[in-house]
Amino acid sequence: MLRFRWVVSAEEPMPDSQPEIDAHRRALLKGGAVLAVGACLPSYGFAQSAPAAVSVSPTSNQGVHKTMSTFTTREGVEIYYKDWGKGPVVVFSHGWPLSADSWEAQMFHLAANGCRCIAHDRRGHGRSSQPWDGNDMDHYADDLAQLLDHLDVKDATLIGFSTGGGEVARYIGRHGTKRVKKAGLISAVPPLMVKTESNPGGLPVSVFDGIRQGLLADRSKLFIDIPTGPFFGYNRPGATPSQGVINAWWLQGMLGGHKNTYDSIKAFSETDFTEDLKKFDVPTLIIHGDDDQIVPIDAAGRASAKLIKNSTLIVYEGAPHGITDTHKERLNEDLLKFVKG
Repeated sequence: MLRFRWVVSAEEPMPDSQPEIDAHRRALLKGGAVLAVGACLPSYGFAQSAPAAVSVSPTSNQGVHKTMSTFTTREGVEIYYKDWGKGPVVVFSHGWPLSADSWEAQMFHLAANGCRCIAHDRRGHGRSSQPWDGNDMDHYADDLAQLLDHLDVKDATLIGFSTGGGEVARYIGRHGTKRVKKAGLISAVPPLMVKTESNPGGLPVSVFDGIRQGLLADRSKLFIDIPTGPFFGYNRPGATPSQGVINAWWLQGMLGGHKNTYDSIKAFSETDFTEDLKKFDVPTLIIHGDDDQIVPIDAAGRASAKLIKNSTLIVYEGAPHGITDTHKERLNEDLLKFVKG
C-alpha cells in the first residue's frame, strides 16, 4: 500500500485569510501527493538524467479558456470546478465523500465526443473550501446554482451520482429548469434513503449511525473498508477488486473535510426529495444497478422513476453502486446517447 507523507517547511509563511488558506492547502496537497507517490514508485530510470529546462514566455490570458478554476459563492465559499471540451453542456455532481475526479471516465468520454463537461467539488469536498456550517442539500443546491450562473450555462444536462443525485433534485426543486435541458440520476439517493413510516423500504437510521461512528473512530480505515467492500461490489463472490479504484476512492475521501463529510451523511440519508422530484419537467434518465448495496434500487431508482414525469429507468443487472467505475464503458455510452439524443 502506498504511504503518503506530507512535509511542510517550518520557514514557510502561513496565509492569514480563508481564501489564501484554501489555496495554500490545495498547493500543499498537490505538491505533497506528487512527492509522496514519486517516492513510492520504482525508479524506472526516471532519475538517470535531469530534464532540460523549459523556457516559458509570459502570455496574456485574454481569450484563454480555463479548464479548471475556482469561484467564490456569496457566502464566501470557494468552489473548485473543472470545465472540459466544447459542445452540449453536461454538468456532473459527485457522490459522498468524493470529488469531481470521480467523474473522470465519463467526462473524458463525453468531452472527447463533442460535449462540454463541467464538474465541481462540493463544498467541504475535494479542493473546495471546508466551511463549518452549511453542509446540507439546500446549500449544495444553491452552490450549484451559483456555479451555473457564474458560467452562464444554458440548456445543460445535469447528471448526479448518489449524493449528487440529491443535489440535482434539490437544485431543480429550488431553482427550476431555466438552465436545464435534461437530467440524469445515477445510483442516486432520492427520493429518501432512511426508513420511516412513510418510507418502509428505506434503510434503518442505525446504518447511518454506524457510518458516523466509523468516521469518528477511524476515518481513513472507513474510507478503505467502504470501497473494498460494498461500494463496488468487491465483497461479492467472484469479484475482482481493483486496488487502484480503491486507492482513488480513499484519496478523494481523505481530501474532504472531516466535519463536512460527517454532516453530509445526514444530508444524503435524511433529506426527503419527493417534492423536488415532482417538479422535474425535463427528460430524465435514471440508471441504477439492481445489486446496489449502498442505495437499494427499490427505494431509490425505481421509486424516483414513479415520481418523475417523462423519466426513463435503465436497470444494470447485477451491478453495484459504483457503476461509474465498474460499468464505465456502458455508462459512458448510455450518457452520451442521452445527452445527444
